[in-house]
Amino acid sequence: MDSIVMVITIFVLAIFVGFEIITKVPPTLHTPLMSGSNAISGITLIGALISAGSQHSTLTTVLGLAAVVFATINVVGGFLVTHRMLKMFRKKD
Repeated sequence: MDSIVMVITIFVLAIFVGFEIITKVPPTLHTPLMSGSNAISGITLIGALISAGSQHSTLTTVLGLAAVVFATINVVGGFLVTHRMLKMFRKKD
């Protein structure tokens, strides 16, 4: 029971810290930070694949699958946004 309370506490603190960091980012830094978060989401995707494939229980498989889906959406969306921003800086013919 103590470990569950500790994990929930860390999760809630991570939510607050993440919210504070994201709301303080100026728009000019959004794209470079998005590229950095793509790398982090790639690592998350690997961890989610390991969790989904470990088959310890049905719960870990379902949560791992959900993590794979959300991390994939985040990585693909980040690359699309980065590609669109870089396209804005190309020379026009």
